[in-house]
Amino acid sequence: MSARRPYYGWLVLLVAAAAMVGTLPGRTQGLGLITESLLAELHIGRVEYAKLNLWATLIGAAGALGVGRFIDRFGSRVVLTVVAAALGTAVCLMSRVGSLTELAIAVTLTRALGQSALSVVSLAMVGQWFVRRIDMAMAIYSVVLSVGFMIAFPIVGSLVQAHGWRFAWLGVGAAILAGLVPLGLLVVRTNHQSPIPHPQPLAGYTLLAALRTPAFWVFAIGAALYGLVASGIGLFNESILAERGFGPNIYYQTLVITALTSLAGNFIGGWLARSVALNRLMALSLCVLMAGLLALPHVTSFAMAMAWATMMGLGGGLVMVLFFSVWPRVYGRRELGRIQGVAQAMTVLASAVGPLLLAACLAMTGSYTAMFNILAAAVGVFALAALMVPLPPTVN
Repeated sequence: MSARRPYYGWLVLLVAAAAMVGTLPGRTQGLGLITESLLAELHIGRVEYAKLNLWATLIGAAGALGVGRFIDRFGSRVVLTVVAAALGTAVCLMSRVGSLTELAIAVTLTRALGQSALSVVSLAMVGQWFVRRIDMAMAIYSVVLSVGFMIAFPIVGSLVQAHGWRFAWLGVGAAILAGLVPLGLLVVRTNHQSPIPHPQPLAGYTLLAALRTPAFWVFAIGAALYGLVASGIGLFNESILAERGFGPNIYYQTLVITALTSLAGNFIGGWLARSVALNRLMALSLCVLMAGLLALPHVTSFAMAMAWATMMGLGGGLVMVLFFSVWPRVYGRRELGRIQGVAQAMTVLASAVGPLLLAACLAMTGSYTAMFNILAAAVGVFALAALMVPLPPTVN
């Protein structure tokens, strides 16, 4: 029995990575693929759209808070299957919206089911199955899902350009229903409830105990800042690059470069996490992100655009590995679903604010530049905090 268990754990990891890729229509970067076409067809203003996105994301954040309890109680297989089926249906329905109200409902559902609920399910699946090899597992998980996003982004983008955003979104919803839902049936409840008996209770922090540690807030807010930046840029990336004088083709190329360098960041982060303290690694990743923000207003050539995309990808890849591995490694598995649910909810809340900040800055100043400088300063502050915060003691 023990010889077969690692094999099944890796299978769970692949399914979890596929689930995270399936969150694409509920993520800002995914929505950014259809933003310009959607705004033009439905005649929606940029600030109005950012406000819609804000409320949809805030309401949708409840999906991250509630799903952790269901995972801990009913297991990954049931929750993954139900959430994936609901998300696929919501995406298909979104492809048929014709008014601002219908769009608001559809985006809220995709946020709650994709960005929030399905993300927590995916993360918890890996954390429940891997204990001693959690750093390696999270690094491989990050690589697999980065490859998945790297494939998905250009495919969806090409469908949008060739057939329009409605056809592309219908295809995405159908792919979730036909691909991800059946995969959910392969997943058992959790590692500790597999045929291998675990007579001792799971070690780790309770949610309240984790919330009392300064490290939780530094890691959660640091990751949330990355989510804020990534969502703001992701939703209006085509418009941001247009301000710098670049066309849509450069926008799609930067998406690929960001995905590729994010993959490199995953490898580097997974390797460094074995020997470098996680707080120092978080400080490093935030410094890279800060450099990308400071550089963006000065991008004027193709080479500079690719260099900027590289910095954003590397910083994001490092943050991704940290966000995936810190919770089970530092806080254990006792209430892993609840702890990850709160951290994910904070990231979702921050990502709701990002696009509105950029849209408001553009409306008031005629440029995105001032907001990039403000965000760079905030990221720098938490890079310093991450360098100084102590990690909590391990609970046995």
